[in-house]
Amino acid sequence: MGQHSLSELWESMPIFAKIIWFVLAIMSIWSLSTAIGKWWGLRKAQAETRKFAPEFAQFLEEDNLGEAIKLAESYKRSHVARVLGGALQEVKPLIMDGSVTVADINSAERAIEREMIMMVTELKRGLALLATVGSTAPFVGLLGTTMGVVNAFGAMAASNSAGLGAISAGISEALIATAFGLIVAIPAVWLYNYFQTKIDNLSAEMTYVSKELVDYLIRGVSGEFGRSRFTREFNTSASGTNPISQ
Repeated sequence: MGQHSLSELWESMPIFAKIIWFVLAIMSIWSLSTAIGKWWGLRKAQAETRKFAPEFAQFLEEDNLGEAIKLAESYKRSHVARVLGGALQEVKPLIMDGSVTVADINSAERAIEREMIMMVTELKRGLALLATVGSTAPFVGLLGTTMGVVNAFGAMAASNSAGLGAISAGISEALIATAFGLIVAIPAVWLYNYFQTKIDNLSAEMTYVSKELVDYLIRGVSGEFGRSRFTREFNTSASGTNPISQ
């Protein structure tokens, strides 16, 4: 009975009301598909980061930056791996030239900042769509309701009837458009806030580990004769032997 009523309601709708419903349906499908893709991407990033972090920490404890860089490059989805890997790639040639200065460390820190900007931008991709759907869907539904009410009163005037029954069906159709708009908007707003909080947490993770890496590099500059432990490692790697682990 409910399906038959909805079918009759759809058949009785004017073209404009059908367009409003179609637009809301497209907005709903678009926002939900974007949210599913975003959720899956963040889930994979966190899963890879949980695998990457302990292995990376172990290589750093051994002063094995060569393997640390290779490890970071192998985790393409991890937000932390991409930020740290980019920073280490920046610092590696500076280490190999024989000495590391404060300017070199500053260069590595700027590389981290650049990687973080790019990573956060990538993580936020799609959030604008959710925000747009959440903020505009109620107004799209309200537009359908307004035009539906106008059509209902127009029909009442054409039929020369002043009774409420003459416009009740039209007003019901119009109010459904507002309800549909809210049904589309509410999940979009929830999902936007959820992903925004999630990305803020991931950004905090990237900031924390990048600061730890910079501190680690600064501590490594205090090697003998001004040469850091990293320098010895990469010079050893370049000569064809295994990196020195300390």
